[in-house]
Amino acid sequence: MPTNWTERRVVITGLGVISSLGTEVDAFWNNIVAGKCGIKPITAFDTTNFDCKIAAEITDFDPVPDLPSPKEMRRTDRFTQFSVSAAHRALKDSGMDLDKLNRDEIGAFIGSGIGGLNTTEEQHKIYLAKGPGRLSPFMIPMLILNMGSGLFSMYYKLRGPNVATCSACATSTHAIGEAWRTIKMGDAVAMFAGGSEAAVCPLGVGGFCAMKAMSTRNDEPQRASRPFDKDRDGFVMGEGAGVILLEELEHAKARGAKIYAELVGYGNTADANHITAPSPEGEGAARCMKMALRSAGLNPQDITYINAHGTSTPQGDIAETQAIKTVFGDHAKKVAVSSTKGATGHMLGAAGAVEMAICAKAIEQGVIPPTINLDNPDPECDLDYVPHTARQKPVTAIVNNSFGFGGHNATIIAKKFVG
Repeated sequence: MPTNWTERRVVITGLGVISSLGTEVDAFWNNIVAGKCGIKPITAFDTTNFDCKIAAEITDFDPVPDLPSPKEMRRTDRFTQFSVSAAHRALKDSGMDLDKLNRDEIGAFIGSGIGGLNTTEEQHKIYLAKGPGRLSPFMIPMLILNMGSGLFSMYYKLRGPNVATCSACATSTHAIGEAWRTIKMGDAVAMFAGGSEAAVCPLGVGGFCAMKAMSTRNDEPQRASRPFDKDRDGFVMGEGAGVILLEELEHAKARGAKIYAELVGYGNTADANHITAPSPEGEGAARCMKMALRSAGLNPQDITYINAHGTSTPQGDIAETQAIKTVFGDHAKKVAVSSTKGATGHMLGAAGAVEMAICAKAIEQGVIPPTINLDNPDPECDLDYVPHTARQKPVTAIVNNSFGFGGHNATIIAKKFVG
């Protein structure tokens, strides 16, 4: 294995996704390419008094096969179940045999933007009705957001670096970037990295409704999330998880791993501007993309595809468009840009990792996924957003953007692997 950190190359060898469009990567990818949408009326609770009544809700999820026992399901929040299941799928997809490896050198960075909101809500009801003596002894372990990462490491005896990132909607992109750094520095040979979210519950939906951040196009769920369209009126929440398996290249080659792509760059900046609004003209996002390009040793002209944060909010889509123009200059009009949140909804802390799985498949398949529902482009959003229909095109290098409340920005760059 290389001893100099600059010599260590990091590749993507496993993908795991839990989403409203599928819980197996290939099925999920096929639905994304086909322009399908996972948004529908919420069934988890009565939405009568809510402004937003729709979400990309997962209604057919069974966590039992991915947990050590059915009893564990009762001791874990929904977001943790998503985390463990997505990570299990990434492991399965990778073909990695943990019994043949040193588990001291394998870790997990799996975060969440909110954590166990369902548990918080349910336990608060019990407290009000029956008092503190009836609270579950598992309440705290269920709701704290590090349990996705922690329990996965326990279930699989992974004793390497283990952290749960939390940076709102940039959470899982930060997890992937920091896992990349960890492998580059020689502190691990493989890392499971990503994020999970399960906030389709009264407090989650109600809180975002109170901010006026959510779409109210309740009569057209499939058309409600419409990034870069002039008729967009807010984001639609999604739930689920995404986990990527990263490996040091020589470690991956030694076990004959399938390689989706090589992760080559990472940017991490702060807007230092506002708790929810992006910085003017996307200044912080632009600095983040520039940092990622610099660490990757690539020029803007080298990028084939940008998976945009593109949440379908009035301010955010314009700011990201401006940031892309700032960074890419003349190439901004030539590079393909799409937001897949029209299909998946906004999966909050899970979004970046799910979109990284999409980017890895785009590189592997030579297909750029579409931005669905882009019927009437906003005049201020005037790039090539690949509207409606996927595009066959060789994808040599991608940018994956994620931006979160609090002014958190994260960008990952990956490219086609060349041995």
